Amino acid sequence: MDLLAEMRQGAILSVRQQILLIIQLSIPAIMAQVTSVIMQYIDASMVGQLGANDSASIGLVGSSTWLIGGLMNAVNIGFYVQIAHRIGAGREKEARDVMKHGLLVALLFSAALTAFCMGISGVLPVILGGGSDITPGATIYFRIFASELAAYQLMMLACGMVQSSGNMKMPSFANMLACILDVVFNLFLIFPTGKVRLFGLALPGAGLGIAGAALGTALSEVVCAVLMLYFLLFRSPILHLRKSEKTFFTPEIVKTAFKLTLPAALESFIMGGAQVASTMIVAPLGTISIAANSFAVTAESLCYMPGYGIQSAAVTLIGQSYGAKRTYLTRKLGWLSTGMGMIVMAAAGVLMYVFAPEMIGILTPDPEIRELGAAVLRIEAFAEPMFGASIVAAGVFRGTGDTLAPTIRNLASMWCIRIPLAFLLSRTMGLRGVWTAMCIELSVRGALFLIHLAGKKWAKQRVKGELAKAA
Repeated sequence: MDLLAEMRQGAILSVRQQILLIIQLSIPAIMAQVTSVIMQYIDASMVGQLGANDSASIGLVGSSTWLIGGLMNAVNIGFYVQIAHRIGAGREKEARDVMKHGLLVALLFSAALTAFCMGISGVLPVILGGGSDITPGATIYFRIFASELAAYQLMMLACGMVQSSGNMKMPSFANMLACILDVVFNLFLIFPTGKVRLFGLALPGAGLGIAGAALGTALSEVVCAVLMLYFLLFRSPILHLRKSEKTFFTPEIVKTAFKLTLPAALESFIMGGAQVASTMIVAPLGTISIAANSFAVTAESLCYMPGYGIQSAAVTLIGQSYGAKRTYLTRKLGWLSTGMGMIVMAAAGVLMYVFAPEMIGILTPDPEIRELGAAVLRIEAFAEPMFGASIVAAGVFRGTGDTLAPTIRNLASMWCIRIPLAFLLSRTMGLRGVWTAMCIELSVRGALFLIHLAGKKWAKQRVKGELAKAA
């Protein structure tokens, strides 16, 4: 990408060029995220056809799968942020060294996490408060999810590393392909033969139900993990392996990754743990509330996924600008990226409020679930602009290697505001109270991130050691 290369080389970029650069990096990631959500819609609607109990079984462990995914992504952040810094500083050989260390650590971490998740799969649904009608299905789904953690982590790490090199198209393509394959696999694995017809022909099916939904996701991630690893190791212009280069274990790389990962992992634990706590608050409200909550979360993701697309661009853009030691430009790009995220998500919030009944209606034929899901979506719509601020600003800070600031703010907002308020409001307002608490908390969280962004310290050089040698 010409503008990105010019930025690394010290060129002065006009405001128009800065906005264009953000858009160029954001669009592929946004399209991948939107495509992902559309496919999740189709995925959820397939499961929704199985009935409220099966939908609730998957929804019960949904927060736990998010927690685990967040922890794996935290490990990945520790390496691909270092790659962006080194590429920004023109130290491409060192970026490849970081890549190799990251792949090894990710493989070891995901193996340990798989063993842990398999061990708790039988008791987790019971701990979360699920009834006997949904806990068996939840256990099956979670066990299959645990079996493919290595593929998921390596796929996401490879995507993050390729994005850090400035290539947003290939990771976006891989994410879209994973979603498409998920739907295709689901068609053949969830339903029995003859249940689904395509162009008048009855499709063969395994009739595995919940297990089929989990297997479809697992198989799609394995395919895309292989694809992304091949591209990263053999086709990436900057990061592909060189026969002439030898790599030795460098403790400093892992140590720096640990420093970046620890706050991000703590943040994931805080956020994911809060989601699990929310699930425990929702579970006693009944099967309808569990299913409505799960479907509403899927529906809302259509609004905030564009924000995460811009966040992906911000991590790359800020990381390379920061690595090139362009402090003023780093700060300016941080504001432009965050403002763009707020605008996009404000527009998405309006659409979510207007079309909430239709968004939930696609996912389930149950009228009670539809009514309750649409009601909570409309509550959440008011928080979308400030949610956008927190999402993109977090990416901005991570791009500079500051993973502690997002952690502190998320800790304060989630555990001091959302969880206590959700517990109190759920007792009188049911699921609507839980989502009212979420709306209030997201608005406060966005304000906290904007206050930090308004300061100047976050963009100043803090990384010592390896990065300082480039000065």
